Amino acid sequence: MKIMKKLLALGLCVSMMTAMVACGGSDSASTESTSAAGEKTTIGFIYVGASDDYGYNQAAYKGMEAVKAHFGDKVEILNQEKVPETSEASDVLEQMIQSGATILFPTSFGHLTPAEDVAKNYPNVIFEHQGGMETMPNLGTYFGTIWDPYYLAGIAAGHATKSNKLGFVAAFPISQSLANVNAYTLGAQSVNPDITTTVIFTGDWSDPAKQTEAANTLIADGCDVLAQHQDATKTIVELCEANNVYTVGYHADASELAPNMWLTAAVWDWSGLFVDICQAIMDGKWQGSQYDAIYRGGMAEGIVDLAPFGKAVPQEVQDEILALKAEMIAGTRHTFENEIKDQNGNVVCENGSFLSEEQVESMNYFVEGVIGTIE
Repeated sequence: MKIMKKLLALGLCVSMMTAMVACGGSDSASTESTSAAGEKTTIGFIYVGASDDYGYNQAAYKGMEAVKAHFGDKVEILNQEKVPETSEASDVLEQMIQSGATILFPTSFGHLTPAEDVAKNYPNVIFEHQGGMETMPNLGTYFGTIWDPYYLAGIAAGHATKSNKLGFVAAFPISQSLANVNAYTLGAQSVNPDITTTVIFTGDWSDPAKQTEAANTLIADGCDVLAQHQDATKTIVELCEANNVYTVGYHADASELAPNMWLTAAVWDWSGLFVDICQAIMDGKWQGSQYDAIYRGGMAEGIVDLAPFGKAVPQEVQDEILALKAEMIAGTRHTFENEIKDQNGNVVCENGSFLSEEQVESMNYFVEGVIGTIE
């Protein structure tokens, strides 16, 4: 698979230390599989929200289901939903280890610190964190170039808007949120450079009341297309449908919630990557280090994609977007390329160049046309 080839190329797949769960600082190494023949491998997944949130947690949960389906009775799966990004996450991870888990997937951005705290005490347990940029010898990280399909979704929004005012509800001003807002805005501005995007941060990943308040504020301000970087997307998608406002989803396909106002969404498919990571660990071919345990995949690897278009997107617009998608997959087009300026007019990308993944994931600014502040 493309994913496995890229994992191998990045050096993520080499031998792990041992199969047994152990406390302390044992540094014994082994090229053997993580479990003896006939023994089950226990794999734990924790999620910050509910698995049916039409969003981030649902996408991760479907990845877990792919692992379960692929390995069958060779694995035992442990799941815990609604795990806060606090010491409670450390407690849940610890409990899973005590229950036999040798592979753990802490899936929320804020689960990184709890995972690091536990990982240092269990060097022979492998942790794979979703979205972070920090690693340890037994902790790797994975994510995807989700800003690419968000740029494409921005094109759909750019064609749909009549007011030239887009709204964006985000949880926190982390670099990944900023990248999505910027990509979405640039995509829309490729249709009409006068389009603006107004951003409101809720300070919470999944609070329906805060999402509703932010969305209503944006609609009252004249925004006629709303997008979001929230874990649970259902609230805003349904609100848009009820208010005849176009909506762009995130993480998972929520089109059934907005049959009239749905445009598309930037979505994840963790199925292949989760299976490949687990297979590499079970085969004794995983290696984590602070230098090579960061994995990023894109549309070419099937990690990120566009959700199906809604009936509000004309066929000619769909064709335009899909043609550009093909160019992105081929590597001939990039979301952040040529001259780009931030809100203050500073050039952040020179004409004739494009931003690297590392530059995108370290963004601390909004591009021109974004209305909002980063605090």
